Amino acid sequence: MNTDYVIVGAGSAGCAIAFRLTEAGHKVTILEFGGHDRSPLIQMPAALSYPMNMERYDWGYWSEPEPHLGGRKLACPRGKVIGGSSSINGMVYVRGHAKDFDTWAEMGASGWSYSDILPYYRRLENVDYTDSEEVENLRGVNGPLNITKGKRMNPLTLAFEKAGAQAGYQSTPDYNGKQQEGFGPMDQTIKNGLRWSSAKAYLKPAIQSGKCQVIRGLATKIIIENSQATGVEYTQGNKKSVLSASKEVIISASAINSPKLLLLSGIGPAAELKSKGITVVANRPGVGKNLQDHLELYIQMASKKPVSLYKYWNPIGKAWVGLRWFISKSGPGASNQFESAAFIRSKAGVEYPDIQYHFLPLAVRYDGKLPVKGHGFQAHVGPMRSQSRGYVTLRSSDPKEPPKIQFNYMSHESDWIDFRNCIRLTREIFSQPAFEPFADSEISPGKEVQSDEQLNDFIRDNVESAYHPCGTCKMGDKSDPMSVVDPETRVIGVDKLRVADSSIFPQITNGNLNAPSIMVGEKASDHILGKDLLPRSNEMPWIHPDWHTSQR
Repeated sequence: MNTDYVIVGAGSAGCAIAFRLTEAGHKVTILEFGGHDRSPLIQMPAALSYPMNMERYDWGYWSEPEPHLGGRKLACPRGKVIGGSSSINGMVYVRGHAKDFDTWAEMGASGWSYSDILPYYRRLENVDYTDSEEVENLRGVNGPLNITKGKRMNPLTLAFEKAGAQAGYQSTPDYNGKQQEGFGPMDQTIKNGLRWSSAKAYLKPAIQSGKCQVIRGLATKIIIENSQATGVEYTQGNKKSVLSASKEVIISASAINSPKLLLLSGIGPAAELKSKGITVVANRPGVGKNLQDHLELYIQMASKKPVSLYKYWNPIGKAWVGLRWFISKSGPGASNQFESAAFIRSKAGVEYPDIQYHFLPLAVRYDGKLPVKGHGFQAHVGPMRSQSRGYVTLRSSDPKEPPKIQFNYMSHESDWIDFRNCIRLTREIFSQPAFEPFADSEISPGKEVQSDEQLNDFIRDNVESAYHPCGTCKMGDKSDPMSVVDPETRVIGVDKLRVADSSIFPQITNGNLNAPSIMVGEKASDHILGKDLLPRSNEMPWIHPDWHTSQR
């Protein structure tokens, strides 16, 4: 099939772009290295810890030894499967705070303020709980991406929300609506007990249109002739081939693989490219720089009552959960179990939330390991806007070799202050009356860990990535030497080439990154098509009236 557009990566943004381009009548070819997403381990929401720890579905990237974390290497899972990371993530849907996008615009990404991007969020969403006029004005109900809320039947889940109110924090019925700040239910990309990835939302209908095909292979470089992208070179085993694009090439390969592909293609810092024997096509110093992520800790408590999900953490319990899900797509297997959330401000003078919580009615790690045997619960907590920045670069000119990833986590003193604050604020929440019937001893960090020095040791040894890498192909004004793409997602210095995924975020957003990545794909598709952008919104976000003087 002759193709108008070649998209590298069938992930969150790439699938959205493919759908919108085929909807407009264009022929699209997606180059994707990973395989199908049909496994029950992907489709069952409660099985989320399995695919992100499987070589079959995950690129298996790790950071370099992190100098501020005692030389620890941290895992950096990225989806190597149809649907990309939306097929292996935790299915948590967070748009980001309105102020995040106003900051993008201030940083040079003109046309990406909250007023500009809100219509694209509404276009992509199919929310099933629009039971008020306010929600309906701010959320979408006809889009491809199905979004729901968990049933919150576990008493620990509701205790978390009640404890937040008892501690003096706001409550919010919809953190993706007018008011992010506060405690409330969490949005999930789940429909009828199944994971609803970008592959289901966008790629499947694109393929069904007859105008989109997916080819499996490893992209090795962009073909560039006379400063213009004409196609993509790729390999299947030892066979090398080229996909030609009559219109444009779009890279949507993740915050790790998108800069890697640009560098392999000669687009990046000239000195780095020359040191690897790569001919410089465009000297863009920002390629691979500006790497950001969210870190988090688990604050874990033992439970007095046998009400946590631990009752299923045995062969019989797991078999029952799996069988019920297979038969009816219901029960505990039909939820990611992240059903309550919170966004709070760390101190007075912070304008909008800078701490995020995921609550889980079980004490367990992302790798599925339990810290202790018995009933428990935990809050995943971490700061939203670290000043630490890292980079992605090539180890060599061999496309098969993993890139070098250095996050430079916790490189600012403010990071340590923020995390100590997160721990102490969480302990306060768990000490509220709502948890009195449930909260027993503190598993992690443990009540003996109190001083700044003790907390720092715990943070250094236990902090983990929340798996939200972004920023490595920064979007900004052409006059900024560190910008990689302009506000229309065009690679600066090379025609007919774009990047559209989480790598173009100028600054990390509040919360999980799947939603803003899909939004980027939606908006980028209008830029690619040369369409009039959706009319700007006049909606204003909620900001705490006493934020200058009050932490809550």
